[in-house]
Amino acid sequence: MKTNDQTTRRTFLKTLGLATATAPFLANGLLAAPPSQRIRHASFGASGMARTDLDAIARCHNVEIVAICDVDTARMDAVKKAHPKARCYQDWRELLDKEARHIDSVNISTPDHMHAPIALATMQLGKHIYAQKPLAHNLHETRRLVTEARTRKLVTQMGIQGHAGAYFQTTVQLLKGGAIGKIKEIHCWSNKRWGDTTPLPTRTDPIPPTLNWDLWLGCATARPYLGNAYYHPGNWRRRLDFGVGTLGDMACHILDAAFDALGLTTPITITSTGDAPTPTNWPVNTKVTYLFNGTPHTATPTLPLTWHDGASAPPAAILAPHLEGRKPSNEGSLYIGTHGILYLPHTSAPQLLPTAQFTQYAKPRPKNRNHWDEFIQACRGNGKTSANFDYAGPLTETVLLGGVAQRFPNRTLRWNSRTLNFDHPEANTHVQRTYRKGWEIPA
Repeated sequence: MKTNDQTTRRTFLKTLGLATATAPFLANGLLAAPPSQRIRHASFGASGMARTDLDAIARCHNVEIVAICDVDTARMDAVKKAHPKARCYQDWRELLDKEARHIDSVNISTPDHMHAPIALATMQLGKHIYAQKPLAHNLHETRRLVTEARTRKLVTQMGIQGHAGAYFQTTVQLLKGGAIGKIKEIHCWSNKRWGDTTPLPTRTDPIPPTLNWDLWLGCATARPYLGNAYYHPGNWRRRLDFGVGTLGDMACHILDAAFDALGLTTPITITSTGDAPTPTNWPVNTKVTYLFNGTPHTATPTLPLTWHDGASAPPAAILAPHLEGRKPSNEGSLYIGTHGILYLPHTSAPQLLPTAQFTQYAKPRPKNRNHWDEFIQACRGNGKTSANFDYAGPLTETVLLGGVAQRFPNRTLRWNSRTLNFDHPEANTHVQRTYRKGWEIPA
């Protein structure tokens, strides 16, 4: 598989410009699929979470996998066997240039820094989007994706698959139903350590022949390739320019129930009391406290939610008084209410505490839904997605605000969601990024 050398950025942008002029018509009419129609799908990413998304979508009824793209051809071998009829590409722009007329939907399961460039270009062609979490790499990109999807009336879903699970739905119903009364505070945690305190290596390593390093870098500043998986395939999450640390990896999942059940949007202040990033890497140990405006489900006019990761997770001193001797899960949430406690181990059933108080309490028993099939059915016009960009945008924004706060330890930042501004000039420099020349996101 080779990238077509004649596919230039100029050709791609010319195609994109033509499609953009007609995209509202396409999105609302020509590309709208009737309930029985086959959905033609393309994947940006071929392994890891991309493979999970791709295979899950392929198992949905009447879906054709048309095209697959990955910047590393070595990661295409297994997926080509699973989807032999799919056309394979190394350059995502070439895929859109050649396949725009043949696809209805895509999944974007790449490193975080390329979510927005690929998603915006794809939406401007009128295609429905399933995008992995976090929705984008910075606050400005997140808002652009939400606005673009809303304007074009496209079907969207962010990859927080637990949102469709029975445990998640049970938790939401318990909290909304007032099982533990009004919520006073929340603690969420993950013991993952997607950070790095070591200096950036000064060496330059040979680029593998299967990897297009320039395409992998995409919109990020050019730099030498480093082997030993320093960036590719997995450790990009540790690097400021490509991922969002443990927060970006897990907080969209773990904060999800609080947003759904309590009707949270974006916080008004954010305070980090954990470690600061290095010049190139996210910190290993993070503690970020968000303050939200209260909702009908909260006990006071404002609600504190504290995120803990790395060595500070799980927060034993906070959990111990409530868990009745239970060993806390490595990842999870604790909701402290006016009439009890809800303890939610990540991906497990919620527990109401103290146990004696809730012995006779009848928990709701919803069934699991299929997060990917929900997206495909919505592409056909059957129902709506539950983690669409209107919902996922504020959730992602909250996660990314924590990343900005980490750069300013022990300082409370006030956030104006309407204007996308902090009350701190230096923090405002992190609302959006500077793109490598020629890789700017579509206006």
